[in-house]
Amino acid sequence: MTIYEPSTRTAPPAVGLADARGSRSAADPQSAARATSPDDVVVRIAGLHIGFRGDPDVVTGVDLTVRRGEVVAIVGESGSGKSVTTRSIVGLAGDGARVRADRFEVLGDDVSDLGERDWRRFRGSRIGLILQDALTALDPLRTVTKEITEGLSSVPRRERAQRVESLLTSVGIDDPATTRARRSFQLSGGQRQRALIAAALAGDPDLLIADEPTTALDVTVQAQILELIATQARAGRAVILVSHDLAVVSALADRVLVMQGGRIVEEGPTRDVIDRPVAAYTRELLAAVPGGAARPPLREVPGAVPLLTARGLRKSYRSRGQTIPAVSEVSFEVHDGEVLGIVGESGSGKSTIASMITGSAGRDAGELLFLGAPHPAPAHVGRIGLVAQDSVGSFDPRHLVREIIAEGVGASATAPENRADRVLELLEAVHLPPDVAARHPRELSGGQRQRVNIARALGADPRLIVCDEPVSALDISVQAQILDLLHELTESRRLALVFISHDLAVVRRLCHRLVVLHRGRVVEEGPAEQVFEAPADAYTRDLLAAIPTL
Repeated sequence: MTIYEPSTRTAPPAVGLADARGSRSAADPQSAARATSPDDVVVRIAGLHIGFRGDPDVVTGVDLTVRRGEVVAIVGESGSGKSVTTRSIVGLAGDGARVRADRFEVLGDDVSDLGERDWRRFRGSRIGLILQDALTALDPLRTVTKEITEGLSSVPRRERAQRVESLLTSVGIDDPATTRARRSFQLSGGQRQRALIAAALAGDPDLLIADEPTTALDVTVQAQILELIATQARAGRAVILVSHDLAVVSALADRVLVMQGGRIVEEGPTRDVIDRPVAAYTRELLAAVPGGAARPPLREVPGAVPLLTARGLRKSYRSRGQTIPAVSEVSFEVHDGEVLGIVGESGSGKSTIASMITGSAGRDAGELLFLGAPHPAPAHVGRIGLVAQDSVGSFDPRHLVREIIAEGVGASATAPENRADRVLELLEAVHLPPDVAARHPRELSGGQRQRVNIARALGADPRLIVCDEPVSALDISVQAQILDLLHELTESRRLALVFISHDLAVVRRLCHRLVVLHRGRVVEEGPAEQVFEAPADAYTRDLLAAIPTL
């Protein structure tokens, strides 16, 4: 249960954040115009505090105003308070939350004392919420039609099917009649996110809250979803965008609020915040955005046997009586100390190739060689490691960190009596303190868990590690730290990586060479900088054009 109550503090004077912090001198003409129309204000919050069961407040003194037709972005790392702030606007701050504010108005109503029944009236019909993970937000047992019709209670039953198809068409679904009959697990990531947006729009809300709506999406799908959200703002809806990615924010938001430790440390027009940041924390976030030149290719050693060779790989799957090709005639090489990036959209075959390299999936045709010998083979156990995207899902929740890392050490020649020392060595290698060994993964941050994931992969002293989307779920500053760690390991250990990602900006920062996949086939391959600066294939050019930039 969430408790909303007025703040006991005296209401402050009506001073904007820019005045209070002296952070902005440049005026925003659009914001100035909106300020002259009080009826356009959709959200007006002053002095917001949120705490849980006697613990210190996780949100302190937040002021927020959002107007119709405006996109306001709230950015910050995990734990900064951005999501709980926006969820409080829909009465979903969390179980045991205590929400206090000097002023808390949504769509002209004081919501500081609303009960759950009243909040239900707001949600859907007046406020739409788009969550990050559409796969968990959508019920896998219900069709898309049932998900969307929840918000269509005022529409006559005979008209609802047509209204669902109209909503799906408005969010860019090409075949709405087929899509509405499907369940979430039968849709691609982009289709699921579009269905979730359609459900959020079903009640024709005045306010749309998008909480990390593009984090797990391919760069081209991300661009489409961002344009879809921008369209809603142009139609007059107020939009609050929650994100840790300033490059995404720069493409969409009119204004930005930067949160750290539950407080707003900077606010202003988007271009001002990005081009002339005032707060040190904002500058740190901007510095962590991937960019710059790609790593140059490694110097070739004449006559050297490649560490990994793939020739003509093919793999298909059966689905509903049909054969669906996942990988077709894929060939590449990886050399000692080299980072090979494999990029492409969902369904391009990236993870299937990762599974073939690690031996967790077979192949229909083609050849894999490890140091010139057929792979997989018993002699190669421990020589190829894996860093998966979902570190939590790949850990046994009952195990301590030392037991998780010891799983990897167990595949090496390390004597059992020396494994505890080896675990500590690996923690040091990934820059974690020794006391982490005695903790559970749930006690660690996302970045710490991914470091444990890397330490486990290093346990058997592999020559090659397959990194399957290892940073896609991390905050941008944590992402930068993990990329720096991987770079350091390739340099210090002559370790080779196959780095799989949908994020080309991340790939550019780390990889020597790139393989671009489209529908299971290699459409381009070459040194990373060459691919970025002079792409030969139209599909590669489309991918590069969709990368959000500051």
